[in-house]
Amino acid sequence: MSRQTRVAGTFAVAALLITALFAAESSGAAAQDYTPGLLSEILPLTSSTATEATSEATQVVFTAKEVVQQLPAETSETPTTDDDGSHASLRELVAATDVDDTLSQNMRCLAAGIYFESKGEPLEGQLAVGHVIVNRATSGRFPSSYCGVLFQPSQFSFIRGGQMPAIRTGSAAWRTAKAIAQIAHEGSWKSPAQGALFFHARYVSPRWRLQRVAQVHNHVFYR
Repeated sequence: MSRQTRVAGTFAVAALLITALFAAESSGAAAQDYTPGLLSEILPLTSSTATEATSEATQVVFTAKEVVQQLPAETSETPTTDDDGSHASLRELVAATDVDDTLSQNMRCLAAGIYFESKGEPLEGQLAVGHVIVNRATSGRFPSSYCGVLFQPSQFSFIRGGQMPAIRTGSAAWRTAKAIAQIAHEGSWKSPAQGALFFHARYVSPRWRLQRVAQVHNHVFYR
């Protein structure tokens, strides 16, 4: 082998050794760059990464504090009380309602309708009848006064020939009817037959194509 050939071979071996050495150093640096403990030194800090870091570093602190739970909305099954909550029953509200003989003609008609149509009914039944008269007067479908509602032809059976029977004004039933009329007029106790415009006695079955609302004791109510 010539001297020139031996020199060329020596240079080739040296070149291979140098290349291998640089390749090994480069692989080591890349592995170190992605060491998990050094990510914060490599990744740039942005608003999103800062937020994430802050969230993870924030500690949850529990304190002794009164918990106030919101009550569920009232449903039809919730016991009904008067608006200011001062009376626990309709009977209490009736007893507390101030009534006298200085009723307006309109309120006298409302009380008379309750008296003649339902004086034998429990208080809830009397109130339901009273609310029918009130609902009619405010519906726009009937006369706008309580007297107009009562004296509308063929609506209330106790009105005969456009005349109302005499009322026993000294009776407890009349006093109750006046109190119920005041409660229905003011809307201070919810009707057990909400929104009703019609009713009939339970023992009759008229063929009314109306939406049934409720039965309250001896009357069935519709809208």
